Amino acid sequence: MTEETIGKMVMGLAAAVGIIITAASIGLLLAFPIKWTWNATMPYLFSWPAITWGKAWCLNFLTGTLIKSNIIKLKG
Repeated sequence: MTEETIGKMVMGLAAAVGIIITAASIGLLLAFPIKWTWNATMPYLFSWPAITWGKAWCLNFLTGTLIKSNIIKLKG
């Protein structure tokens, strides 16, 4: 392997790690509105317990994984 090839591989790995860190950060930030909304409604409506920030992040991850919207564009 040449130094140029190794350099490209390192840059690609760094870009992949950066994308993963950015996606995780956005997911963690989106956990706060879920936590606030849950804690403002669910304990009062259904007597369910309040959730922590970590549980809100897990809930955000699960709903994002299980519920996906598929938008189909028709040609024509």
